[in-house]
Amino acid sequence: MINEFKVWLSQQVQQNGELLNDKTITQKISSLKDIEKEFNVLIFGETDTEALKNIKETVLNDDSYDRYKGVSGSSIDYYIRYVESRPSAVENELYSKEDFLSEVFINEDELGKLQSVLQNKKNLILKGAPGVGKTFIADRLAYLMMEEKDDSRIQMIQFHQSYSYEDFIEGYRPKADGEGFELKQGPFVKFARKASRDPEREYFFIIDEVNRGNMSKIFGELMMLIETDKRGKSVNLLYSNEKFSVPSNLYIIGMMNTADRSLALLDYALRRRFSFYDIAPAFENSTFLNYINSIGSPVKVQKAIETIKSLNKTITEELGKGFQIGHSYFVGYAFTVDTESRLVEVIEYEIIPQLYEYWFDDEEKAEVWENKLRYTYYGE
Repeated sequence: MINEFKVWLSQQVQQNGELLNDKTITQKISSLKDIEKEFNVLIFGETDTEALKNIKETVLNDDSYDRYKGVSGSSIDYYIRYVESRPSAVENELYSKEDFLSEVFINEDELGKLQSVLQNKKNLILKGAPGVGKTFIADRLAYLMMEEKDDSRIQMIQFHQSYSYEDFIEGYRPKADGEGFELKQGPFVKFARKASRDPEREYFFIIDEVNRGNMSKIFGELMMLIETDKRGKSVNLLYSNEKFSVPSNLYIIGMMNTADRSLALLDYALRRRFSFYDIAPAFENSTFLNYINSIGSPVKVQKAIETIKSLNKTITEELGKGFQIGHSYFVGYAFTVDTESRLVEVIEYEIIPQLYEYWFDDEEKAEVWENKLRYTYYGE
């Protein structure tokens, strides 16, 4: 974005009819970078001209700010002109309930419940076994509620065991030049502020592997603000001491893999702030069955799926339904290109290793199911 702006500046003419020189261009870019740092705001990449005008007003009214004071206002004005000069975004593709039901293996009744839960609670965790399509469902559910495929209003991140408040909200990070540290906003704060500037539209923050992180530690004082009845209320952030609130048009969707036995149970503070929705394998879903019948070698795939359904009954009885094998193992472009080859790959290198992980203390049982699965494509 900075390089594009630099090129655009080099084409602009000053009031005296001359092009901006390299020194002036460098000064304006340095001014904007300094404003971002000193006021902890986003300029490069911001496309909301009203937000940019508000930043300009804040800078010009701050008597304590004297660096680049003489050029800060004109620099922001140039950036606003640059934003306004860019071509309008291509109109987003519309997305309807029919679109959702045609590509997500959930029936209409389930979809109605899922939408209602998310709209009322605003914070939702999709939990289920490996391969039930939780991430895909979260993405498409956001499209459906927006009624269009607008990826600019969706942000996805993934938690892990060392993920922290400083990564998520704000914290001090080493400077690019290696000299000291600077306060950086995390993705949640940036995205929430973006949503708050556009209150008429819905925004979706999606967190994969949500139970791999320590949620209470990661959210910190914001754990309270994500509650439905606390939206719009503000607290002071830990490091910057700035006021911050979570807008009512921001929805949080998390995904949880229930087969990950290495993870501790989620604490009560998290549970009462989220609704939890189970996503089950969709082998009986009519849309899924139509998909299977449309690809090559459907008979072999159907035999494999029948075996998987029997396997899931055993898994549910012995390990719990959260350890079942999901339907999305059998979905994807590769299945439409070379169905038999892809079927072998999925069973040999994805499902069978998972079974040995499940029954690590009973390899004979894993071997029995290994042979049953291989029979579906190798036969006797």
